[in-house]
Amino acid sequence: MNMRVLSIIFCAMLSLNTAVAQKSSLQEHAEQALNNSKPIEARYTYIRAFEDYAGKGQMKQAVECGTKATTLYYKENLYKEAFELLRRIEQTIIASQVDAAKKSALFYQTAKERYNMYTKLHKGASAKEQLNIMEAHAQKSNDDEVKNDLLYNQAIYYYTMGQTQQGNAVFKVMADKLTASKEYDKVDDVYKSLIASGRRSGSANMVAQSYSSYMAWKDSTNAIKVADQINALKQQIADNEASIAEKDSSLTTRQVIIIGLGILAAALAAALAIGAIILLRFIMQTRRQKKTINMLNENNALKAKFISNISAQLEPTLQKLDSRQPEVKALKDFSEHIQTLSELENTMGEAVEMEDIQMQSFCEGIMDQIKSKVKTGVTLHVEAPKMSAKINKDYVSHILQHLLENAAEYVATGGKVTLEFKKRSAHTYQFLVTNTGEAIAEEKREDIFKPFLEIKDLTTGDGLGLPICKQMAVKMNGDLEVDPEFTKGTRFVLTLHDA
Repeated sequence: MNMRVLSIIFCAMLSLNTAVAQKSSLQEHAEQALNNSKPIEARYTYIRAFEDYAGKGQMKQAVECGTKATTLYYKENLYKEAFELLRRIEQTIIASQVDAAKKSALFYQTAKERYNMYTKLHKGASAKEQLNIMEAHAQKSNDDEVKNDLLYNQAIYYYTMGQTQQGNAVFKVMADKLTASKEYDKVDDVYKSLIASGRRSGSANMVAQSYSSYMAWKDSTNAIKVADQINALKQQIADNEASIAEKDSSLTTRQVIIIGLGILAAALAAALAIGAIILLRFIMQTRRQKKTINMLNENNALKAKFISNISAQLEPTLQKLDSRQPEVKALKDFSEHIQTLSELENTMGEAVEMEDIQMQSFCEGIMDQIKSKVKTGVTLHVEAPKMSAKINKDYVSHILQHLLENAAEYVATGGKVTLEFKKRSAHTYQFLVTNTGEAIAEEKREDIFKPFLEIKDLTTGDGLGLPICKQMAVKMNGDLEVDPEFTKGTRFVLTLHDA
């Protein structure tokens, strides 16, 4: 989430009480590594900076570096390591010499990282539990900026969970607090941050609701500003009238003041006219933006339905063609893949059935299915413990078979294809499909999961296999990624959560 505005306010509050400490060389090194897209180096250096600051008793900087390292862990799905580091940070806070209120502000930051992780894992109940813990720490901290940050995260949670009314109420409290102190620019930045967060998360409802609230606040603020100007002018008129009463004996003075009042009255009329124009302009702009958002949502839905309908309408004709011809078979496969992808997108919110599966025999069975497609001299290896796990067998089988077939296709003679199953935590599992040989270029790792990025000869593949696998993984409350740390070939990681 974009917390730039709230972070600036928070730092400003602290600077009133303590001098701003310079960053250590370790923290600067970590930030430079992160800016140079070296997350592993940045994570390791942030941990060292955390230890260094904690040893010097600089707990605010220590927790800042520690939580940044935590973020870098869970961005790579290393949740176990992230939770362990948070526990270590909290033990350090407990042992520190800072007062109780400051400790609560520091514990708020660690609870916030847990909230972000549970949100990413789609664990709504756990995220709400951390939000309650954040609220308790925020109250004990007696820090208004921490409380504002809490309101912001509560609003994000409610909007993400589709609880629009609660999100509006919480966010209104924060906006009203800043508006009451006439910090209009800060409120403006906070609304823009909320809209940007909705766009990054792909929530059209959150963007629309945030934008609607933002424009309503903008309209009311402009009215307040105009009212302030009018009140100021009225005060000037009142002051001038008092001056007239005091200098009643001088006719010349009265004439001068009357002329001044006429000018002020003209200015007041001009201000009212300008205010009316501004209000009308924003009302029209709000209507246009709402119409644009609705039109975009409708267009996206129509495009998805249109693509799916085309594929379904082509199916009877394609069945009459000779599948022995490579071009016809490729076209049929392409049509089936489009229908599968559309069906997954349209049912993304629906729950999938889970069942207990014995992992060792399941993994060996999947590997057996690709033996006929493996080059001579290629070694196949399965590494799975004798345990069971709850999975959707159809989806997982489809994903693993596709990954293994790709691995077998791209591994050279003498190479190795491996399928592993690992339990990462009480409710988190991973399937790892690895092949030796050439690795996928870093700049292509994200694009391989996106459909329709390039025009291809369908006889060489339609590029929809991995996007379909990715959608299946997400629908199972999981994810499918390329392991960036594996350099001796290519490793795909399928992460699943059974709770």
